[in-house]
Amino acid sequence: MNPASGVLLTDLYQLTMLQGYHDAGMDDTAVFEFFVRRLRPGRGFLMAAGLEQALEFLEQLCFTSAELEWLASTRRFSPALLAALEKLRFTGDVHAMPEGTVFFPDEPILRVTAPIAEAQLVETRLINLLHFQTLIASKAARTVLTAPEKLLVDFGLRRAHGAEAGLLAARASYLAGFSGTSTVLAGQRFGIPLYGTMAHSFIQAHDDESLAFEHFAHAQPDNVVLLIDTWDTEAAARKVVALAPRLAAAGIHIQGVRIDSGDLAGHARQVRAILDRGGLHDTVIFASGDLDETVLRDLLAAGAPIDGFGVGTKVDTSGDQPWLDCAYKLQEYAGRARRKRSEGKATWPGRKQVYRYFDAQGRMLRDVVTLESDPQSGEPLLAPVMRGGKRLAISPSWDEIRRHASDNLTRLPEPLRRLGEASYPVEISPALLALAAQVDQHS
Repeated sequence: MNPASGVLLTDLYQLTMLQGYHDAGMDDTAVFEFFVRRLRPGRGFLMAAGLEQALEFLEQLCFTSAELEWLASTRRFSPALLAALEKLRFTGDVHAMPEGTVFFPDEPILRVTAPIAEAQLVETRLINLLHFQTLIASKAARTVLTAPEKLLVDFGLRRAHGAEAGLLAARASYLAGFSGTSTVLAGQRFGIPLYGTMAHSFIQAHDDESLAFEHFAHAQPDNVVLLIDTWDTEAAARKVVALAPRLAAAGIHIQGVRIDSGDLAGHARQVRAILDRGGLHDTVIFASGDLDETVLRDLLAAGAPIDGFGVGTKVDTSGDQPWLDCAYKLQEYAGRARRKRSEGKATWPGRKQVYRYFDAQGRMLRDVVTLESDPQSGEPLLAPVMRGGKRLAISPSWDEIRRHASDNLTRLPEPLRRLGEASYPVEISPALLALAAQVDQHS
């Protein structure tokens, strides 16, 4: 499974439009932008993610002979178009916000400038990649804001919507500030730190819970986190205390215990007391089980002595808001600004830039969306990342991406940090308003 593959992983209408462009001799430069029209309820901001996979896709764009043969067999496309597709590669330019950038509605996070066939063909897959990782990074960022000092681990692969979704959710959540993931392939492919404990089945396969703990500790002496809620959570905690001296004699330290069900706050308080009475003051408590930022908020507000969380299904599916109202739309063709005026889906024409302003404390104050040709005094958010189909720089390191995401979350206005539906001012510049009015007059 390769997240960047699949030129045929697209909508049919992308190819039928290519036939139309080809027959009409339309091959001028087009400008498309990816943006979110409006925020979903409960969201005050979004976090850009997925650029790395988008650029990989553009770099590798081509049709194989087998794909062209199959397209020919459908009898939908002319031999002349198929011959053109055989030579097609992405030769355009890309501007984008760095991954980890907080953004808001009407702000393009990616702009593609290329011959129209190239820019059109990539629409579906670019939306697919940018939408999903942005969706998950935005959800994960809320969890990070809720529990900034806690160990946060992505546990969501098994209930993600497919293999690619699980893999890219691990990437997006780590980008947003999670500590790591349980998804092994994400460790191998992306270098994300791996975390894992043990399963209930391991306990159930033993006739004695203490023996199960001991077997696991000897099997994983450097990662002894024991799952204690299979039968009786507090009784299991007392067994952990009793086992600790024997393991210590073998040079094995019990790093933590995990609770996966029930009243997590109540169990955590009792387990903490049991561990402390047994001298296991540095043995941490790790919790999992149907968690997201709202559950974490309540647990922490209740003073639950939990040191880390495994967060799975609700983040990897963005369970409360599982989609974004996003689009990739034509903004310019053949040197002329273009605009969609559909009711409820109107777009702002032209090549745009987003400028951000900050208050005296360094917090985000307001954004201005304007034309690329209308420079402002704020901080520009879009930067060139690809020219002529080639990247302009090597990919940023994880440290750089995560530092950028963390800085963006730190600089959020306080109402947005509290995860409410507080609004943030995004201004449309006079220059952009004037261009829209001009385009409307001539359409």
